[in-house]
Amino acid sequence: MLIVFRNCFALLILAGWMATGAAVPAAAQAPCRAGIYRGGDGAFVVLGASPPGSASGQRYLFLDGRRGTASDAGSPVTCAADIATVTMSAGGAQQWPRSETNETNATFDSVATPLAGQLIEPPGPADPRRPLVVMVHGSEKTAAIGNVYAYMLAAQGVSVFVYDKRGTGRSGGDYTQNFELLADDAAAALRQARTMAAGRFGRAGFFGGSQGGWVAPLAATRAPADFVAIGFGLVVSPIEEDRAQLLDEARRMHLDGHEIARIEQLSRATATLVRSHFTQGYEGLAALRAAIGRAPWAATIAGEYSGDMLRMTDADLRRIGRARFDNLELIWDYDAEAALRRLHVPLLWVLAEQDREAPIGETRAVLSRLIAAGRPIDAFVFPDTDHGMFEYRQDAEGNRSVTRITDGYLKLLADWIKGDLREPYGRSQRLH
Repeated sequence: MLIVFRNCFALLILAGWMATGAAVPAAAQAPCRAGIYRGGDGAFVVLGASPPGSASGQRYLFLDGRRGTASDAGSPVTCAADIATVTMSAGGAQQWPRSETNETNATFDSVATPLAGQLIEPPGPADPRRPLVVMVHGSEKTAAIGNVYAYMLAAQGVSVFVYDKRGTGRSGGDYTQNFELLADDAAAALRQARTMAAGRFGRAGFFGGSQGGWVAPLAATRAPADFVAIGFGLVVSPIEEDRAQLLDEARRMHLDGHEIARIEQLSRATATLVRSHFTQGYEGLAALRAAIGRAPWAATIAGEYSGDMLRMTDADLRRIGRARFDNLELIWDYDAEAALRRLHVPLLWVLAEQDREAPIGETRAVLSRLIAAGRPIDAFVFPDTDHGMFEYRQDAEGNRSVTRITDGYLKLLADWIKGDLREPYGRSQRLH
């Protein structure tokens, strides 16, 4: 979930879902406008904007979670002149025109920095009861305006305000992972969205995915939010996330108690380094590195950052450690549970049961405690899903390849935001 180590907000960059159908040469496809493309029976697909200078093609996304790139051979969606040609599972193809959404661009200021945003209102007449949601994105360092997830919510009757995070897209400032600063930006975005949509919405709040799960609840304590929805986020600190990943890997490697104790020591040693912003802890990690020696697991253990630190020499870590691992103002000991306890608005939290990027054990426990204490929290767990709510195929070595977003997740988000839950949602289970 921390882009300083990898771009792990998989929503925008993972390989697309591949479906059967007639292959269409990429050169024959002209990009269509991003938006909602709807069939006569109410079915729809959404297309994202083509990234500037990118040859990867437009992303598509169906309500049931099928996704991919329209330019791929075998894609079930191609598009030209704002008409999407959709290959149906039963055979044949249909042409779905673009639905005209009301899209308004804006520039607003947050902490003396200009940010670029866009309000997307669903097709049809204005509705003063329609919910309004600000999308708080994760750790990706790409522009958010034009992404398929904003249009997916709009297609289901939700007004959406999306903005390019500072240091990305058309927004100013420097890219950061400082949750406090990002929460100020999200709060400013909600105030801007309320002003732009005045008289055309009912309740308004935030949706945050992945790292946005740290930012959105905090933003809701700084702006007049009516709700917060989170997808595959954590209620633990970044240090605790790294530890959970290490232990999850240790279990999958079937390590014994002695080796797991060493990994616990590794987590504590690297935590000292990041917590002190690399002013102390080198000697402790060097001693542990020598004690671990050539243990087989040491060559592959990862976590968010501990594995890389373990495999660096002491000299290299002293020379470039902070520049590599601590260059984005991350709050390593961030108290996410405290932010939730300050919230007094309804909260939705959706978890991926087999999340390797953000293991859910402690987050699930915290949410259960808060629910038992009577907090207004709806929590759902989707089985057999990884980070991003992605289903996957897993080989004999445990390697995973993404297939699709799990069915039910995208509908759950929109229905909850609209205050109209209609369970069940795919194979999800409500957390009690």
